[in-house]
Amino acid sequence: MFKRSVLPVLTVLGVIMALWYAACIPMNSAWTIQQLERSGETMTVSEHIADTWAQERPRLPAPHQVAAELWDTTVMKKITSKKSLIYHGWITLSATLLGFGIGTTLGVLLAVGIVHSRAMDMSVMPWAIVSQTIPIIAIAPMIIVVLYSIGVQGMLPKAIISAYLSFFPVVVGMVKGLRSPDAMQLDLLRTYSANKSQSFWKLRLPASVPYLFASLKIGVAASLVGAIVGELPTGAVRGLGARLLAGSYYGQTIQIWSALFAAAILAAGLVALIGLLERVTLRRMGERP
Repeated sequence: MFKRSVLPVLTVLGVIMALWYAACIPMNSAWTIQQLERSGETMTVSEHIADTWAQERPRLPAPHQVAAELWDTTVMKKITSKKSLIYHGWITLSATLLGFGIGTTLGVLLAVGIVHSRAMDMSVMPWAIVSQTIPIIAIAPMIIVVLYSIGVQGMLPKAIISAYLSFFPVVVGMVKGLRSPDAMQLDLLRTYSANKSQSFWKLRLPASVPYLFASLKIGVAASLVGAIVGELPTGAVRGLGARLLAGSYYGQTIQIWSALFAAAILAAGLVALIGLLERVTLRRMGERP
């Protein structure tokens, strides 16, 4: 069991760490060489390599520097501190969950309408596809400016941007799932004199559940990205996006990387939670042992 599950993961992780450490040497060597030229001192190769892994503001932080920053800003800081990643992560998570809820609800409703209405299928679906061709980094400032002009501030603008990114995977997944029953299954329900409502609740909706959960995993990750992007144009002082901005302003690359890893960990946790809900739901539906 260990060789089949854990060992491959550890092997890939080890390779990534080795490549990461190796990449730090050429990326950070310029600063080390510059300091040596100024001081007139010399270094051995091992000392030179060690210095590229221990700079205060490196171009590419070493893995242990990012890990130390994560430890310091999560475990060693109070969760109410403005320097705590848990504090900033909660701000971003709140907007993510609100946007994800809005996007999921909108996506499911649109999918039901598209499946049951030819007019919506021909009109709404193409617009939903076109909406995703607009770069979120371009549309986010416009959304925030428009909402701010009518007095809508705080979490809601970020949630709307999150919903904008998360609704599309839900629409596509639900449409595919609601249309997954084949003609034989639909004909069987017709022989039982089932109406459209009964066909939806008894056949189409249960068949769409696996597709829904698959799209939710994509949607929640996209929603988190939307919440972070929504924090960038406003010059926010709270949230993971704010940590990225602050690190960029002051050249704190270690802070930037730690915030990126915090976002990745948060996204992985949300996807894992949806995966757990998927297993429980499908087991209760009898689709999994």
